[in-house]
Amino acid sequence: MKHLLIILSFALLPFCLWAGERNVSFDFYGDRLSFVFNDRQFVNFNEKGFTDASIQEFYDQSLRADYNNVFTMLANYRQNQKADDWLFYQLVRKTAEQISPKAENYLRYTLYKWYFMVHSGYGTMLSQNNGRLLFYIQCDENIYNIPYRLKGGKQYVCLNYHDYGSNIDFDKEPFHPVALNLPAYTRIFSYKIARLPNFSESDYVDKKLQFTYNASEYNFKIKINPQIKNLFNNYPAVEYKDFINIPVSNATYQSLIQLIKKQLRGLNTKAGIDYIMHFTRYAFAFDADTQSYGSEKRLSPEQTLLSPYSDCEDRVGLFFFLVKEIYNLPMIVLAYPKHVTIAVKFDKPVGNTIEYNGAKYSVCEPTPQRMELRIGELLPELKNAHFKVAYAYSPN
Repeated sequence: MKHLLIILSFALLPFCLWAGERNVSFDFYGDRLSFVFNDRQFVNFNEKGFTDASIQEFYDQSLRADYNNVFTMLANYRQNQKADDWLFYQLVRKTAEQISPKAENYLRYTLYKWYFMVHSGYGTMLSQNNGRLLFYIQCDENIYNIPYRLKGGKQYVCLNYHDYGSNIDFDKEPFHPVALNLPAYTRIFSYKIARLPNFSESDYVDKKLQFTYNASEYNFKIKINPQIKNLFNNYPAVEYKDFINIPVSNATYQSLIQLIKKQLRGLNTKAGIDYIMHFTRYAFAFDADTQSYGSEKRLSPEQTLLSPYSDCEDRVGLFFFLVKEIYNLPMIVLAYPKHVTIAVKFDKPVGNTIEYNGAKYSVCEPTPQRMELRIGELLPELKNAHFKVAYAYSPN
């Protein structure tokens, strides 16, 4: 009887292999996600000598492959986590990697991302040149430092420019749009972020911050999450109102705000904001983005806490976050040609003020300068310089 069971087991083995069904399971920023994938669903793509027609064929085969189980997983995550478009796209990238690893066949990986975004309702565009494929998404916002194309009067921004070193000379190497027959889109991609993932407590590590204020040394230990770097790794430069309002994850928020509030006990508003101003100036090392990252970046407040270096825009964002959370006062971001700073509206103006919409704001310089600037003091070379109010915040 034992021998009969062994024979039956081997007889069934080819059928199981032929079925090729497997459970794909992976971690995604604190959540364990999974979907069932049948190897017969897999659509191959030849990277060599690909054409517009072969991309259309990949799309048509994907339609026949039926990825409803994948789309159910994606849609459930979006709904349950109230995921913004950027986080949703990171999940699409992770999902495509499970089916078609990027290192094995870059174009196939890119096409899987594109296919999943198309059938999640987004407007897309593909363009190609000499074996390279750029993937664009329809977005109406002002996005900086990445290419965009216009189609039908709509803006499409590139999602994978970084994969080609972010240095394509489009004048010398023109890309042509890929002509495809696709369904009408229902979603417009947005880079605005109102919610972060539910990170696990185990994702956080301690970071020490030290600075001197009024001849006293302060040593903080806060919780930071290295996964924030991965989440925003290819996030482009966006408008001031968008990047400085990106939320801070819960553990980092709690550890930092509690420490700052403890130091501010017994201080009036002006003294408290002066303390925050000096914290953002001297608790972090300064370096220009071009030196640290090779191009302009605008770090969210949590990215600034995580990063070893930050510049004036980043510190403006961190200062804004702390003042908003602790005092919730009106503020304006002042963008000069070569510098960015911020001003706060106090009940009684402090020092020299900037007038905006009939109100007086006092500059609070959050970036280290060659001279020690107090509240209401501006760098001498900026006093007569032109600036624009890049963002105005009102508690109401």
